[in-house]
Amino acid sequence: MTTTMNIAQAQQEVVEEFALFSDWQDRYEHLIELGKDLPLIAPEHKVDDNLVRGCQSRVWLNAELKNKLVHFTADSDAMITKGIVALLVRVYNDRTPQEILGASTDFIDRIGLREHLSPNRSNGLSAMIDQMKRYALAYSAK
Repeated sequence: MTTTMNIAQAQQEVVEEFALFSDWQDRYEHLIELGKDLPLIAPEHKVDDNLVRGCQSRVWLNAELKNKLVHFTADSDAMITKGIVALLVRVYNDRTPQEILGASTDFIDRIGLREHLSPNRSNGLSAMIDQMKRYALAYSAK
């Protein structure tokens, strides 16, 4: 992904990518592949303080401010969940706090993800987005 792509463009890229798959089995496979490509979170960030509350599986989400951009790293112990967090990191990583806070999350509904998740996973997805926005809010105040 190029750094010139804004959040809306990154989201549109995701929508177009998921449109290539005709059924949800293939989309889940794609999510799992995205999870495998997720850069590893540093072991020192895999701590309880970084666990996303509201996720049934364990999801670690860390954020650091680098050059005024929020840099996310994440991991999960569940393959689909890891793919979901990888998707979010791909869209929201290395953005300004203001970009993250102002970004729509409708791309998730446009790819049909929320409707194809169990209620627990859907709640976890919302919790991951909320956590990313909380980090952005904290950094925007600095």
